[in-house]
Amino acid sequence: MSILQSLADRERVFDFLIPDASPVDVRHGPILYLEDVSVSFDGFKAIDDLNLTIDDGELRCIIGPNGAGKTTMMDIITGKTRPDRGQVWFGSRHNLLTMNEPEIATLGIGRKFQKPTVFEALGVFENLELAMSADKRVLPTLTARLSGAARDRIDEVLSLIGLDAQRRRPAGILSHGQKQWLEIGMLLMQRPRLLLVDEPVAGMTEQEMERTGELLTSLAGKQSVVVVEHDMGFVRSIARKVTVLHQGSVLAEGSMDQVSSDPRVVEVYLGEEA
Repeated sequence: MSILQSLADRERVFDFLIPDASPVDVRHGPILYLEDVSVSFDGFKAIDDLNLTIDDGELRCIIGPNGAGKTTMMDIITGKTRPDRGQVWFGSRHNLLTMNEPEIATLGIGRKFQKPTVFEALGVFENLELAMSADKRVLPTLTARLSGAARDRIDEVLSLIGLDAQRRRPAGILSHGQKQWLEIGMLLMQRPRLLLVDEPVAGMTEQEMERTGELLTSLAGKQSVVVVEHDMGFVRSIARKVTVLHQGSVLAEGSMDQVSSDPRVVEVYLGEEA
């Protein structure tokens, strides 16, 4: 194979979800590693000796009662909250506790909050275009001209998130579920290696929930995906491995069948769902 052909292959549209020359080294361990992490707020221990590992390309579901530490855990991973002690590593090279939020995002960790945040006055295509722009200063963003490869990447994401037919529609008139998918698409345009998704199906119809499950499971393998969710039916439909948090630490971990039959999990969490 010629060098030119090799370079052309690297630019294939279908490979754009996998970052080229990623700085994240996962040859000697997981993509995300938390060890003995603790943090307190006004005397309340939100995270208590938390230990968690996420493998490269894994889809992990995180469940637990309110106050279990799920949101605080994601705040720590993304640099919004600094723990009192512990270690948080992205791959084997990057100590996330030495980095700020923009640096962590640039490294390849994307976070989707429960409430979708899109530019409602702009079209779906324009939202993805803005999300992809490497230079976030206003003038370069507005004057940048899309290359053919960039348009192809946006087209591929539109197809992936199921919004190709809505590409020219203002984001503000999309349904709640469609806005959720658009925000996931906006994160994908930034080529994350790790995607943190907070309660993605809250407020969705059954059809939207099914489509969201298909989308998230399709991402596994291309990205590592961590899903925090309360809807147990949805979790069961996508779960490969489930971690149950309680009082800031891991209570149980395993398949959905394993954790749902654990008496401790039934007592502190699943009993609420009955």
